[in-house]
Amino acid sequence: MNRIGDKFKSLRAKNEKALIVYLTAGDPSLDITKKLIFALEKAGVDILEIGVPFSDPTADGPVIQAASQRSLKSGTTLESVLKMVAEVRKVSEIPIVLFGYFNPIFAFGVKKFAHAARTAGVDGVLVVDLPYEEAKELRTYTDAVGIDFISLIAPTTEEARLKKIAADATGFLYYISITGITGTAAPKIDNIKIEVEKIRKVTKLPIAVGFGISKPQQAREIGRFADGIVIGSAVVRMIDENKNNRDLIEIVSDYIIDIKKELNIYYA
Repeated sequence: MNRIGDKFKSLRAKNEKALIVYLTAGDPSLDITKKLIFALEKAGVDILEIGVPFSDPTADGPVIQAASQRSLKSGTTLESVLKMVAEVRKVSEIPIVLFGYFNPIFAFGVKKFAHAARTAGVDGVLVVDLPYEEAKELRTYTDAVGIDFISLIAPTTEEARLKKIAADATGFLYYISITGITGTAAPKIDNIKIEVEKIRKVTKLPIAVGFGISKPQQAREIGRFADGIVIGSAVVRMIDENKNNRDLIEIVSDYIIDIKKELNIYYA
C-alpha cells in the first residue's frame, strides 16, 4: 500500500471523506504551484492531482485548457513537473497523482517515465486518453515500481467493461459525474448516487467523484455516499482570476477549508 491507500485507510478510520484537488502544474508558475501544494495540504486537501499541461486535451474543459496553454507558454515540461514533485517530497508526504495524457509520457519514454516518477515521489497516474484496453503499455512499468494506475468510470461505461476495469484498478476509482468535459456542467446528485452504488458492487476500492463539482453543497451531498470528491476547474479558475493578487494563496486556501468542512459535515 502506498500513500494513496494509506490516506484512504486513515480517512476511513476517522470516518472522513477524501478531498482531492487538481492543479495545473506551472500555472501561473511552478514555484506558485509548489506553494499552493503546501498551502492546500495545510487547508485540508487529502490527495493532489497535478496536471501535466498538454496542447490537445480531450477531457479538460475551457478553464483547464487555458491553464495548460499558459503553462506550456511559460515552458513547463513533464521533466520540470517531476522536478517540482521531487522538491515537494523533501517536506511533504501528501499523495500525488499525475493527471494528463499519454503523448508527453510516450515522448519522454514510458519506462524512463515510470522510474523518474517513482524517484520523484509520484504515487499514482491518471492518463485520460489511455483506455483500459491499451493501458498495459504504461502499466507494465508503473505497476512494477508501485505507482497506482487510477482508472476512470464514465456514465456511459457498460457493466461488463466496468467489471474488467474495476478488477484491475489500483488506488481508487474515479467516477466522471457528467457526460462531457471538465467544468462545464453541474452533475445530478441522484444519478451519481445510483452509479456509485453500481460501482460499489464490483470493487472494494475507494470511489471518488469528479467533473463539475465546485460548490460546498455539492461536496456535502456527494460525500454522503462516495469516498471522496475531486475539484479541478473551480480551483484553476480561482488561481487565474487572482494570479496577480498577493492574497492568492489565502483566497484558494479559504475556499478549500469551506469545501472540506462541508464534505465531512455528516461525520463531524
